[in-house]
Amino acid sequence: MTTSQPAFDARLARQPAAAASHAAADDAAPARIWPVGLVAALAWAAFGALTWRWPNHVVGFSDWAYTEELGLAALAAAALLALLALGGQHVRALRRPLAALCTAGPWLVAVPAVLSAWEILTAKTAILPTPFFAPPQALIEVYADDWRRLGDSVINTLKLLGLGVAYGGLVGFLVGVSIGWSRRIGYWVHPVLRVLGPLPSTALLPLTFYFFPSSYSAAVFLIALATAFPVAVLTWSGVAGVNKSYYDVARTLGASGWFLVLRVAIPAALPQVFVGLFMGLGASFSVLVTAEMMGVKSGLGWYLTWAQGWASYVNMYAALIVMALLFSGVITLLFVARDRVLSWQKGTVKW
Repeated sequence: MTTSQPAFDARLARQPAAAASHAAADDAAPARIWPVGLVAALAWAAFGALTWRWPNHVVGFSDWAYTEELGLAALAAAALLALLALGGQHVRALRRPLAALCTAGPWLVAVPAVLSAWEILTAKTAILPTPFFAPPQALIEVYADDWRRLGDSVINTLKLLGLGVAYGGLVGFLVGVSIGWSRRIGYWVHPVLRVLGPLPSTALLPLTFYFFPSSYSAAVFLIALATAFPVAVLTWSGVAGVNKSYYDVARTLGASGWFLVLRVAIPAALPQVFVGLFMGLGASFSVLVTAEMMGVKSGLGWYLTWAQGWASYVNMYAALIVMALLFSGVITLLFVARDRVLSWQKGTVKW
């Protein structure tokens, strides 16, 4: 038995109204509580309470500054998390940020737990003694009192890193394309690259200080050298591994040699190039610290040497945290550039 056409049309017309009623019912439904957010709020409240109300253990050392401020800030964070966990779903504008915050829920619990243990072991019980260890509020004091020197060090580190990575990345890319494309160039360059490339850049410190007019130019060279080797090797591998059918198709359409290099070989090798850049950045970070410790007058590596010379371990830890955040930010920017340049790969390659 078949349904008549008028009945079918009436049923079809009722579907949008039913969908709208279901959407309205969903909007009117009571908002769910975010349980992990409540646990995070309790963790931050516990950290704030023990920091603020538990007296510091002071032995022959002035009391830690910013203790009360840190405790109150943690309690404020706990109150904000509790409000979001209980009523964030009721505010339409907060639903999307709250959904993004939910993905970081376990970290919002782990961070105050680690901070609480850190606070207890240092400021409250002195199990980890000063001056080798310091509580979290000591880092706040460093950032509040020495932010000018730290900021100047960050700027100079970024300049030095940018110059070294730019030169090394460019040279490594050109060398990799050359030996991957030309067998004649590869015959001469490839053995040299295999012999000298694996050498640690820091092993060449005496030679660089002799041949370069200043410690700054020597530091740029060392960073460039550490970056160039992985970029060159991965670029060479990418160019040499391009599917030969791509070249055959391009030659059939009348492509010249330069077209094959610029429009076929290099785009196909870009995924390998970015892998080389990631590896080069990792190598440049370690060389950067060593280079700045060997005569550069400003930078995070210089700041670490200065802090160690004064036995100011709190400043050293503060600089290490800034360095970790800085390097992580640089890697994130490279990921963003990679995703934009290689957007054509999405859908064909698993990211």
